[in-house]
Amino acid sequence: MTLLLVLLVGGVLGWLASIVMRTDAQQGVFLNVVVGVVGALIAGLVITPLIGGAPITSGAFDIMSLFASFLGAVVLLAIVNLFRRGSVR
Repeated sequence: MTLLLVLLVGGVLGWLASIVMRTDAQQGVFLNVVVGVVGALIAGLVITPLIGGAPITSGAFDIMSLFASFLGAVVLLAIVNLFRRGSVR
């Protein structure tokens, strides 16, 4: 059940991050889920230790973990944009 919630929340967070980074037209539903889940993993490794809380990959679905996962997805898209376009955008 937790895996299904991580995929669902990851998809929504990946979609929101792609809107913020203006890459939504290039991504489909599958890529939004991938960006959201990988962003949650990045948040669990890098962002969560800095701001506190638990990542959504551990089953915690509070405001702090959702915000950290969203930031992780935005960071992931910024890194991808940097390598693909030469600018973060």
